[in-house]
Amino acid sequence: MNWDRIEGKWEQTKGKVKEKWGKLTDNDIARIGGKRDQLVGRIQERYGCTKEKAEEELKAWERDIRW
Repeated sequence: MNWDRIEGKWEQTKGKVKEKWGKLTDNDIARIGGKRDQLVGRIQERYGCTKEKAEEELKAWERDIRW
């Protein structure tokens, strides 16, 4: 899925993000505001993984997301 679409529908997408990455707080999600690089950074921070691993997980999630 195109990230512009995800960012544009961020209000609807927040719940899906929370389902996938439950360690992200509501505050994290609010601060991310649909910005992909911010989401990668928060995943990396909360899950203690590399940037590459966070990117890999996010790309897989983007492919699988359903509206």
